[in-house]
Amino acid sequence: MREDLASERRKKLLKYGESAPPYPARVRRSAPIETLVSSFRRLGKKSVAVTGRVWSVRDQGKIWFLDVKDETGVIQVILSKGDTAEFELLSETLDRGDFIEAQGKALTTKRGEKSIAAQHARIIAKALRPLPTEWYGLEDVETRLRKRYLDVLFNPEVKELLLKKAVFWDAARSFLKKAEFTELEMPVLEAVPGGAEAEPFITHYRALDEDLYMRISLELPLKKMLVGGFEKIFEIGKIFRNEGIDAEHLQDYTQMECYAAYWDYNDMMRFTEKLVKQMIRKTFGTLKMKTRNHTISWSEPFARIEYADIFEKETGLNPLSATEAQLREKARALGVAVESHYGKGRLIDLVYKKAVRGKLVKPCFLINPPVEVEPLAKRMEEDPRRVERFQIVAAGTEMGKGFSELNDPIDQRERFEEQMRLRAKGDREAQQIDEEFLTAMEYGMPPAAGFGMSERLFAVLAGVPVRETVAFPLMKKAKN
Repeated sequence: MREDLASERRKKLLKYGESAPPYPARVRRSAPIETLVSSFRRLGKKSVAVTGRVWSVRDQGKIWFLDVKDETGVIQVILSKGDTAEFELLSETLDRGDFIEAQGKALTTKRGEKSIAAQHARIIAKALRPLPTEWYGLEDVETRLRKRYLDVLFNPEVKELLLKKAVFWDAARSFLKKAEFTELEMPVLEAVPGGAEAEPFITHYRALDEDLYMRISLELPLKKMLVGGFEKIFEIGKIFRNEGIDAEHLQDYTQMECYAAYWDYNDMMRFTEKLVKQMIRKTFGTLKMKTRNHTISWSEPFARIEYADIFEKETGLNPLSATEAQLREKARALGVAVESHYGKGRLIDLVYKKAVRGKLVKPCFLINPPVEVEPLAKRMEEDPRRVERFQIVAAGTEMGKGFSELNDPIDQRERFEEQMRLRAKGDREAQQIDEEFLTAMEYGMPPAAGFGMSERLFAVLAGVPVRETVAFPLMKKAKN
């Protein structure tokens, strides 16, 4: 049936095209619809031009009433046989969903509806597929995400979500720039993927005949800029990780990372607490949010919780002294799948995620984990078994991570080599040695602190899976 309707529209396209171009390059538009409606009294008898999509058609023979919609609002356009010069052509070719331009005078109908009585009207984009009378994918998430343009068109709350996400990142950018951070753009293609423990996507660069990687983090190139003399820098950009998709993870997503020379992780914690609160306030208008069945106040100071203390409290094991065998046994007891090549850092992280993370509901800083967990953070001077790292955790999930950056190239090489030993055993997410980064560090990198966060924070606060916050998430190919 829908194919018959599409065929009929193509016939109308051909008919209209005999008299006028159905897809003109230029249109006349006096103002957005909302502006015209709000200034209706001042329009008087002045002729105005309105453009938009035909949202509904009420055919009463010699007079048609159209609801015309643009991004700002809806207005009624009246086509009549006696007044609209193109009425005959339009009555044979116009459909719901077409975009039109209508020029005429403003009037208010007997029913009090603000309208434009068109003296001239034309199709400016013919729709070859009929819009659904109701959004048939409303209950089908896969269909909604696959045809997101219709989802946005028919569901105002989806559009509002995407607009809020834009505010979310604008709030971060404005806060950072006000604090005199410089925004830089780092490369997306890398010879060595680094800055995170994640499996990368591989692509082939034909001009160089080399395999390259899509970046899994923004970290290492930005830290090279600290070597180059920048002191406060950030980037907001896409990163790519070849891992599973769930409510909190995507294969490509937006990340923000910032770095400040001569700061430590205490400075960065103070800064990021203000940053996150500002982003939430600007985006949602409040710091009291209902998230995952919890009502959370982000206005309170973030508590600082020692990683080893909470880990031991919830598992009975001290992660600093526990052996790999003990951690492996605990993970299996918790029902976590454990591979034979997992090292101590991976085992600690798996046990933490299963037994500890979900208990952290109020916003807090989880600080000072074992060095095996974080290959890029600086060791604590008072306890070299731990590193100066913090995570913002709330509602049982991580919202961002930062640390005092490791700037000792010898220590960094040793940690990379340990990661490579794990890779050799089969850990595909362990980090690789980046010789160019190590070379840059050997020229001298200042003491610094960094912080990174992704759009997961926005998704958790908005109460939707992260892929629903993306305009066009990657979808498996449709069978048809």
